Amino acid sequence: MDFRQLTYFLAIVDHGGFNRAAAALYVSQPSLSQAVQVLEREVDADLFHRIGRRAVLTEAGTALVPRAREALHALELARASVGSVRELRGGRLEMATMASPTIEPLTTMVRRFTERFPAVSLSLRVALTPEAVVGMVRTGACELGLLVTSSPLRSPDVVAHHVGDDRLVLVTPVDGPFPSGRAVRAEQLAGHRLIVGQRGTGIRAYVDELKAQGIDLRIAVETEHRMAFLPLVLGGVGLAVVTRSWAGLSERSGALVLDLEPARVQHNVLVSRKGQLTPAAGAFLETAAPPATGP
Repeated sequence: MDFRQLTYFLAIVDHGGFNRAAAALYVSQPSLSQAVQVLEREVDADLFHRIGRRAVLTEAGTALVPRAREALHALELARASVGSVRELRGGRLEMATMASPTIEPLTTMVRRFTERFPAVSLSLRVALTPEAVVGMVRTGACELGLLVTSSPLRSPDVVAHHVGDDRLVLVTPVDGPFPSGRAVRAEQLAGHRLIVGQRGTGIRAYVDELKAQGIDLRIAVETEHRMAFLPLVLGGVGLAVVTRSWAGLSERSGALVLDLEPARVQHNVLVSRKGQLTPAAGAFLETAAPPATGP
């Protein structure tokens, strides 16, 4: 098997089918299919069940995924060890990130990195939960990941780098139920409608904890799209709990931002693969985080 075959195989896995993978790789679908068929003959096993336009991994295909990612990662390391990429005059860095830290600290991290290494291309991929971020880094889909958690990250598969904390705040319309300049106590949320994210996020866990404590708040909208929070608040649909990094954008958009009491802090964590990183990933860590102390 060769680099091209493994690249095609993982593209089908990541894009969910032959047609989408071919479009993403700018190759013809017959060429892609032929390369996979050659790979299947070499490993003497079917890698996909072809179900209409979908491609579902077989047991053999599932077993090959992490090995294929490791092989391509090793090749990327070899390429990055020579020439312009080692000097960061080129190259590409794949990074997974949750929605909450995309304003901060991600913006500052990316700005610092691109100022120092403008020729390196960054690819930011969305992950909805801390577990999803860790999974994408652990399997090699991304070299780095940025997540938010309310408790220390415990994962033996990645290295965790703490990159700051962010307090939760409440975003309301300016003519909302609470006065400006006063913190809102958790019990005051009783009877109010909230816009929340999906389960598995720290913000959603906070709202669920309040409900478990007997605070009768209502969930008006549940959405994976964090950028929808602010328009929904301004449209009068409900209130939203977000991290303070979103305060500036919220206030500039005409919303009111209030502290919550008792205070609840979320931890921003940058995670990296164990073992050797590409020069681009190592440089990003150096600009974004202090030396790691382990997971």
